[in-house]
Amino acid sequence: MNRPVSPVLAQWQHALAEKPALAAADETVRAALAATRPHGQFTDWLAVVHALPHDPAATIELNTATVRASSITAPSPEAGLRALMPWRKGPFDLYGVHIDSEWRSDDKFARLLAAGVDFTGKHILDVGCGNGYFLYRMLGAGARFALGLDPSWHYFAQYLALEKLLGPQHCAYLPLTLDDIAPRDFDLTLSMGVLYHRREPLQHLAQLRDTLRADGRLILETLVVDGDATTVLMPPERYAGMRNVWFLPSVAALTRWLHRLGLDLEYSGTPVATTGTEQRKTAWSTDCSLTDFMQPDFSATIEGLPPPQRVILIARKKR
Repeated sequence: MNRPVSPVLAQWQHALAEKPALAAADETVRAALAATRPHGQFTDWLAVVHALPHDPAATIELNTATVRASSITAPSPEAGLRALMPWRKGPFDLYGVHIDSEWRSDDKFARLLAAGVDFTGKHILDVGCGNGYFLYRMLGAGARFALGLDPSWHYFAQYLALEKLLGPQHCAYLPLTLDDIAPRDFDLTLSMGVLYHRREPLQHLAQLRDTLRADGRLILETLVVDGDATTVLMPPERYAGMRNVWFLPSVAALTRWLHRLGLDLEYSGTPVATTGTEQRKTAWSTDCSLTDFMQPDFSATIEGLPPPQRVILIARKKR
């Protein structure tokens, strides 16, 4: 009797079917997958996913702010979806269950569209993809294939739940990082909300650059501070309650980093303040959120550091 394929290997097989050029990384990816160890709760989360209903006739909507799957016959998946809390990224509406996630990720996606990002027909890599909300939105915007990387097994379990309810789509997820594997030849690579978590930000940018084909585009979204090309903030310990924040550059410094790494800046957006409207506690994510780590008037973080503001930059890999 053939043993069932693990959910992680199944994702890789699906990615290979969607983008055969990834076969060049097959040995590296399989070794990385064999070496990684799931979270201790992953077996329990996987049992929850297996118990979720699936309606092949469900109506799927990926090109709306709320990623939606509508079914009039399937039982409610609410108990299973709540067992996978907290839901950080969204929103989703799944078989009549509305998931009001901590982040209004649709706001960030709207800013990508406003920046002129064209997903049509593209092969896209999303580094730090969370539970896959942006993978589905990019497909809804016309992407040909989207591959997500994120080392969180909790997010991976949520993605498997989404895949169960939404049915197979032209996307895949690997619970790995760019330090584990080095996929190549993507039209677009996204890094959103990742750079400031990296101890070696220039190394991360170089890894992102190397995933692109010649003339491919890097879509970078990250926290920044005000200042000139020499301004980079390194928090003494925590930033807005987060211990894993290392470097917050100014837009000018970030632009210089990209230039030094052989990337031509094509778009630099206006920094946008992160507010308690875009990131907040909800019934689906009841832990502490942004307002718990800000001064009451949002003039500074609780550590007395500049308030969070994010920017989108688009840079082209030179031929």
